[in-house]
Amino acid sequence: MHAKDILIDGYGRIREEVHAAVEGLGTDELHARPGPEANSIAWLVWHLTRVQDDHIADAFGLEQVWLAGGWEQRFGLGLRRRDTGFGHSPEQVARVRVGSGDLLTGYYDAVHQQTLGALRSLTAGDLERIVDERWDPPVSLGVRLVSVLSDDLQHAGQAAYVRGLLQSTSA
Repeated sequence: MHAKDILIDGYGRIREEVHAAVEGLGTDELHARPGPEANSIAWLVWHLTRVQDDHIADAFGLEQVWLAGGWEQRFGLGLRRRDTGFGHSPEQVARVRVGSGDLLTGYYDAVHQQTLGALRSLTAGDLERIVDERWDPPVSLGVRLVSVLSDDLQHAGQAAYVRGLLQSTSA
């Protein structure tokens, strides 16, 4: 198995977890927060998708799906155009509201398709290419791809946990 096949499998698992966390939920559940400082499912899924979109586009020289696909307008969040949610305050988290889970999964699926296209184009040598020199040591494409994979799976797990909390209190 090639490294790109492992990455494709890993990113596919993010998609599965995103759909499992969101499907069947109403807007109240998507926006519920277990505490005043906690993140909602909507924010977690939006954020993980924005990070994947931003980082993959940057690493592969692509346009962000958020901007190129009109998702920024569809969401209408009133945030900075390239905002990914990093460092959001509880007030900013509360502003990430969506009309439906389909909007969240639709955006995620569009980003996932762009990610798969980028991953399929990889050669083994590509993984060594430096994509971010702001760190010491500089970040290679391989490290960036694993970092996004890890971060997104953590946030998808958090969204699943919030879903479980909501379902346990409503039962």
